[in-house]
Amino acid sequence: MTRQTLGLFLCTVLLGCGTAVAASSFDEQFTGATMRLDFFHTGTAEMEEVSLDRIRVEGAWPGSRTQLLDRTNLGKYQFEIVDLASQQALYSRGFASIYGEWETTAEASKGVVRTFPEALRFPEPRRPFQVRLRKRGADQAFVEIWTYTVEPGSRFVHRASIPPQEVLGVLENGEPADKVDLLLLGDGYTAAEMEKFRTDTQRAAEALFALEPFASRKGDFNVWGIAPPAAESGISRPRSGLFRNTPLGASYNALDSERYVLTLQDRAWRDVAAAAPYDAVMILVNGEKYGGGGIFNLYSTAAAGSDFFPYLLVHEFGHHFAGLGDEYYTSDVAYEDFQGQMTEPWEPNITALQSPEDFKWVDLVEPGTPVPTPWKKDEFEELSHSIQDRRRELRLAGAPEADLEKLFREEREQMTALLASEPFAGKVGAFEGASYQPKGLYRPQADCIMFTRDEVGFCAVCERAIHRIIDLYTR
Repeated sequence: MTRQTLGLFLCTVLLGCGTAVAASSFDEQFTGATMRLDFFHTGTAEMEEVSLDRIRVEGAWPGSRTQLLDRTNLGKYQFEIVDLASQQALYSRGFASIYGEWETTAEASKGVVRTFPEALRFPEPRRPFQVRLRKRGADQAFVEIWTYTVEPGSRFVHRASIPPQEVLGVLENGEPADKVDLLLLGDGYTAAEMEKFRTDTQRAAEALFALEPFASRKGDFNVWGIAPPAAESGISRPRSGLFRNTPLGASYNALDSERYVLTLQDRAWRDVAAAAPYDAVMILVNGEKYGGGGIFNLYSTAAAGSDFFPYLLVHEFGHHFAGLGDEYYTSDVAYEDFQGQMTEPWEPNITALQSPEDFKWVDLVEPGTPVPTPWKKDEFEELSHSIQDRRRELRLAGAPEADLEKLFREEREQMTALLASEPFAGKVGAFEGASYQPKGLYRPQADCIMFTRDEVGFCAVCERAIHRIIDLYTR
């Protein structure tokens, strides 16, 4: 951070002195600080409970002072902050969660009860308010599942100062309230590896802003970095018998998926992140094994040492930042019933195509492009399944990571050539096969970074979805 920006931020964190806001209505309703409600999400595939953990105040509010209500209709969950006296909605956001993914796994369907820590983060209201948490039902409409009333001045609101962290200013383009503040958190970096972390933050920024629409919107971003030193280098890899007690708790094998990297220590990473302004979070893990993850409005992760780091970083950030769904459908996943019945998914780049004349991105389909759009689906599936079989053989044989990444490069070369040869390559349509389902769900274009590892960038529909979220934080 620059001294000026960091000074303004710490002024509110440590002294509660606040900062000037762009809109008088924001100043009337909010203190200018950030409030965080930590809670526990417990259940199985059949039951769900939410319970309060802690409410705390942390840092200056880095988000927009004008775009307070979320009109995007994204996320499996949504929360709303409502003024208790007037019943006026003050703030809302859609989001997804680890619990929301876990409840679709085999473990949850067997009746195993698990608890996941989560949090809601919002500008601190001046007056008593109610938190209303909602979840999408089978018809995709939000249904209220939990409420909690908060008195901001209560002694039960935790107001201890935020532990200081060394904050790197990777890219600074303006005041946090006017920009998308992206925070790069490092996990598994020892004190002797801080220079490596600084290099990795630069590599991350370069990878993100090399692609549209981030390239043309680079001026709308600030990028910060924090890496609390780890006692040992690297993060946990349970399937390899390797365990690390890292500051942020990131680990491979999330939801028992070998290359899925998440942290279940929600409070740990949030307490570190609170030392900087942030709207979005990437966790860079210090490891060479291919892996990552991304959950809408929570965080994304990527293995900084992987040869496929640029792809991992951008693909997973697409999930986290814009709520983009996975467009692939032939890879092994942990979910048993992620989409359920073929109702219209909430993800902006996936459709059940219930009406070929009227669906999410029909306005981007050129005249003459058939919907559904024909493509070499059988040929793609044959190639993809052959690669998957070889990948499983290498895993069973305990092949080194270099052999697996060599296979990925071979796959990328073949897939790029195949999908580029499609009659409707580069055109927007409705291509069957998406979101882990070979039938009944459709993606916008034959190829996209949300579909393959091919170096093709985002499709037109994904680009539009990303623009929309950037606008939510900058206008």
